[in-house]
Amino acid sequence: MDYENSDGEVGPVLPTAIKILVAGGFGVGKTTLVGSVSETQPLRTEEVLTERGVGVDDLSGVEGKHTTTVAMDFGRISFGEDLVLYLFGTPGQDRFWFVWDELALGALGAVILADTRRLADSFPSIDYFERNRVPFIVAVNCFEGARQYSLDDVQLALNLDPEVPVMLCDARDRESSKEVLIALLQHVMRGRGTRRESEPARS
Repeated sequence: MDYENSDGEVGPVLPTAIKILVAGGFGVGKTTLVGSVSETQPLRTEEVLTERGVGVDDLSGVEGKHTTTVAMDFGRISFGEDLVLYLFGTPGQDRFWFVWDELALGALGAVILADTRRLADSFPSIDYFERNRVPFIVAVNCFEGARQYSLDDVQLALNLDPEVPVMLCDARDRESSKEVLIALLQHVMRGRGTRRESEPARS
């Protein structure tokens, strides 16, 4: 896609860049989702879990996890020629939450990944985005062997507003992860449309 500038020269149109956060509790699949959907080699800041984390990191339900994100994950995915999403995966552990404010600057919205085995781990992310008025959706990552709940049950358990979308996903699957991102964009656009309709007419 090209454009014509003030000098009559034709050049490429730069795509719209959108910043999206991928958040959730420790071990919920944030790194996996960013990696599965990114069209470039994702940037990861993972470190090996050590004995220093004993008594600090809660590994209940994710005993097989050996690494943790200490700053962020970063990936990129394009939708057509005019839209690029930059994905920032947040660290899930309490001791790394100080980086959230930096990562959230300029974010259009967020995906909160949830694990039904550790559903309470979603509350800090929900509270953060509600407090900072960042639009978000909840995507339940379907782990093998985890008990399945209805989306209505998950929405009720997390005490979400009815307009917050809740959906199932497989963070390992690229198409499933893309559907989550599309659902977030649709949610953001619906919210913007609702706000415009509620604004008083200008004389």
